[in-house]
Amino acid sequence: MAEMSMADRFEHLRTVISSERFLNREGLGNEVPFFICPFRPEEAVDMDRHRGQLARRLEHEGVRVLDVNLYDLSIEILEQRDIWNRILEMEESVSKEQLKELLQGVLDPEAHLVPAIASKMASTDFDVLFLSGVGEVFPYVRSHNVLNNLQSTAKEKPTVMFFPGAYTHSPETGASLDLFGRLRDDKYYRAFNIFHYEA
Repeated sequence: MAEMSMADRFEHLRTVISSERFLNREGLGNEVPFFICPFRPEEAVDMDRHRGQLARRLEHEGVRVLDVNLYDLSIEILEQRDIWNRILEMEESVSKEQLKELLQGVLDPEAHLVPAIASKMASTDFDVLFLSGVGEVFPYVRSHNVLNNLQSTAKEKPTVMFFPGAYTHSPETGASLDLFGRLRDDKYYRAFNIFHYEA
C-alpha cells in the first residue's frame, strides 16, 4: 500500500470494487465481506477527495455506493436526540474524560450507531457500503466496535472501511487495526485488506 501511488490505489479500488467477484462476495471463505482500505494519516484529505471521486466513478459504471461518514452520522444522531447544542455548550466546562464518556454512551455502536447505519442501508438501493470518518470519531467511537456490531447487519453487501492507519496481520498478535499507525489495541480479525484482494 505505502509504495503504491494514490492514482494506482484509486485504480486498484475501482477495478476491485466494480468486479463481479467483489460484488458477489467471492473468495472470502464464508467470512463477512468487510474490507479495510488503509492509508497514511497524513493522506486523509487526499483520500477523502479520492473516495468521493471513486464513489462517483463507480456510480457511473453502475455500482451504487452508500457512503456513510461516521463523523457526520454521529452529529446527525446527536442532533436527532436533541443534545448536539448541549454538548457544544458544556464542552468547555467538563473534562475531556467526561465528554468522552458521554459521547461513548450516546454514540454506542450497538445501541445507536449501527442501527442508524442499518436505517440508511434499508432506505437505499446500494451495491457497496463505504465507511469513512474513522479518525474524526476517535476516541469515542472505535472502528473495531463498529465492525463487530455491523457483522450481522451488513453481511449481504461488501463494506469498505477507509482507515487512517495500518491493518496488520501477524501469527503472534493476530490482526490489528492500528489507528494513526500508533494505537495497536483494536483487535479485529474478520476483515480483508482490500489491497490484497484481486478482481
